[in-house]
Amino acid sequence: MHTTTTSPDALRVEMVERIRKAGHAQRGEVERVLRDTPRHEFVPDAELAVAYDPWQAVVTHRFEDGRSLSCASAPWLVAAMLDQLDVQPGNRILEIGAGTGYNACLLAQLTGRADLVTTIDIDPDVTAKASGALAATGYGDVHVITGDGGLGYPDHAPYDRMIATVSPWDIPAAWWQQLAPGGRLVAPLRWRGQGRSVAFTYTDGRLVSDSLHLCGFVYLQGVEDEGELSGPVTADELVTLHWDRDQAVEIDALRGVLDQPRVTAWSGITIASNESHDGLWLRLTVTDPRVCRIKVHADVPPEVCDPIGGWWRMALVDGDTLIYLTARRLETGDDVCWELGAIGHGPAAAKLTNYLCDEIRLWGPERNQRTPSLIVHPAGTPDSELAGPAIEKTHSRFVLTYDDVAL
Repeated sequence: MHTTTTSPDALRVEMVERIRKAGHAQRGEVERVLRDTPRHEFVPDAELAVAYDPWQAVVTHRFEDGRSLSCASAPWLVAAMLDQLDVQPGNRILEIGAGTGYNACLLAQLTGRADLVTTIDIDPDVTAKASGALAATGYGDVHVITGDGGLGYPDHAPYDRMIATVSPWDIPAAWWQQLAPGGRLVAPLRWRGQGRSVAFTYTDGRLVSDSLHLCGFVYLQGVEDEGELSGPVTADELVTLHWDRDQAVEIDALRGVLDQPRVTAWSGITIASNESHDGLWLRLTVTDPRVCRIKVHADVPPEVCDPIGGWWRMALVDGDTLIYLTARRLETGDDVCWELGAIGHGPAAAKLTNYLCDEIRLWGPERNQRTPSLIVHPAGTPDSELAGPAIEKTHSRFVLTYDDVAL
């Protein structure tokens, strides 16, 4: 039940104002539909203040082990992805991941006809609740389909716009086939352990990005999402490594690596307490095929593993050596900042920690001002047609470049 006395309309106005101040909902039509749509009716079990918190996702379904199965994305991220999608009146739209039905409701308003929107989800409980919420808010003509989103929905193809609100590891073959030439696809993709919402235009048989946003999403469930591997590096399995299947990682060579002597190096590059360092990780996905992700349970003491704070942490593996990004607090008068560095274990730890600090110094002067372009080619595209080294997926070849030149 809702316990706050502030009206939904007032909270919605405040939510949109805060989102716009943060740089999202820049398209007038996106701002309009956010202002007009009663989000609380799609998350009826959430307090009003939570339903209209710009930064908070609302989990609506969980796996038996407690992991999130489905949720209503944080409103700022909904706005950012709708900005990326650039829906035009009359567009035919496919959404992968029905969630609560809220995003499908926004899409229906943006295209102007609810029957032009199809939303698909693998979980029948999710689709049943989304369908009910859409009908209750006047958008019952949206097509709500129970099925594997990785297979798309060919009955209503081709689509002018496709948006995934679950995170795929690859662009499934069906999405390539069902997206109209010149159409746009927005998907929270994963490569080298990190995730970005990427906006593409489908042109000349390839997908070319024009924006990337840092994000995290529930993973796509189904037959098309089996590319990320993981394994423990500690006996208690509280520290795990996550990598792509095209990477040369032998997890058996890394088990127990944290028991080896620790090597620490510092870069001299500092960031403010509220400053992102994620551009460093993104840059390394362009320049170094060894970069991946380490996950550290909260019970692990820092003397065992001490990565920089955050949900996802950058690591680098070379054979039987593991290094990861770390930070230390520095205080200079009234100012507090964090110096970035590297911690390593294994035979090549000294060499690789110094290497990572050199990369931090290269990234530091421009910080997050430079964003690479991601071009996705169909699998089988010859190397001669690529602008740089490829990250190999099942149906696609990802090529990241800066200023059209791979580093």
